[in-house]
Amino acid sequence: MSSTSLLPENLKERVLAALGFSSPPAVSLEGLTRLYQVWCQRVPFDNVRKLVNLQQPKRGPLPGSGGEDYLEGWLKHRAGGTCWAGSNALYCLLRDLGFEAERCIATMLAAPHLPPNHGSVRVRVGEAYYLVDTAILCGEPILLTESGASEVSHPAWGIQAQTQDGYWYVNWRPLHQPTGFECRFDRFGAEHEEYRDRYEDTRGWSPFNYQVNARTNRGDEVIGLAFGNAVTLHGDGSIEIREVDDAERRRILLEDFGMSEELVNQMPADRPTPPPPGSHTAAAAES
Repeated sequence: MSSTSLLPENLKERVLAALGFSSPPAVSLEGLTRLYQVWCQRVPFDNVRKLVNLQQPKRGPLPGSGGEDYLEGWLKHRAGGTCWAGSNALYCLLRDLGFEAERCIATMLAAPHLPPNHGSVRVRVGEAYYLVDTAILCGEPILLTESGASEVSHPAWGIQAQTQDGYWYVNWRPLHQPTGFECRFDRFGAEHEEYRDRYEDTRGWSPFNYQVNARTNRGDEVIGLAFGNAVTLHGDGSIEIREVDDAERRRILLEDFGMSEELVNQMPADRPTPPPPGSHTAAAAES
């Protein structure tokens, strides 16, 4: 690895090959679009490695804290990671490919008055900026237009983006809330140390510490698991939600996501997700 590279050269080559590239994508909008399209179809957003790590007595850093560990884990197990890990890994890959990428700090507005809780990536191509998000997985880069409005039109993974009060907001469809909610992009240009620390801060409580959550695009659909349900956002706009047991969750990860038996066999059973510490719900439960 050269002094300016973020990933070992051999790793970058193996990742590109696994993504289906015989040569690196061009440093252009077409190259960025192709790379992100393939990432959305092959690199899932999921918490499987994190769940395995959290049950171990000697846990060490959370999995995927560095780009190299994240991508080696994906190559070995076909598992991805949650937002801080996935965004950092995609950032590292893009930078090493020559793209002008930067890490973002954002807030998934699942409830009012939340602190920043989401990592993402912004890329400059020419004079334009684009978001490529490893959790939203919207199939193509989101253009941050001067007009303050943008969209990705697709019945399953489409999004709408707009500016308000100086911030970009992206309305998307989480699998546990497919009617949609917004993600606010707070600032751009975060360093790896902040990502690492924010990721580590999720060790005590996170919605991704207790139950399997996984999401990827397959063909013209979004498939995944969310809080005890298997969810499919179909290409015709319809939604399928069904409750699944532990055996079915594991089958989906093995057969539909292609994760390794070695990893899935280590995964703990789902546990109910407690309310966030300090929340009104937690206080009510304690009273």
